[in-house]
Amino acid sequence: MQEEKQCLECGEPLKGRADKKFCDDQCRSNYNNKANSDTTAEMRNVNNILRKNRRILSTIVSPEGKGKISKAKLTDKGFNFKYHTHTHTTLKGSTYKLCYDYGYLPIENEFIMVVKWDAGFKQ
Repeated sequence: MQEEKQCLECGEPLKGRADKKFCDDQCRSNYNNKANSDTTAEMRNVNNILRKNRRILSTIVSPEGKGKISKAKLTDKGFNFKYHTHTHTTLKGSTYKLCYDYGYLPIENEFIMVVKWDAGFKQ
């Protein structure tokens, strides 16, 4: 006699297909949400930091799309230098770190140059 399978989420007996794992969509959804919650929470936290970094950078640029601020002031505003979305190295060898569409580049005397990155920006 075949052993009766149970729902992986609620433990109810399963009826129907032999490869069925859940009794309904709600149990399937709950099971997968629990299984992915650690990864989802970590991704949400990182994205919150990136969005905050972008928001801070956006307050520094002028209408022309550039600005300059000391590293200390940027840190005081809550900017986290450990997180950025990507980097871009120019033909001159400068490496910008970007938070979505805002880039920053360390320059002389502990200052940071901030730029609004768009398709027309060339450095």
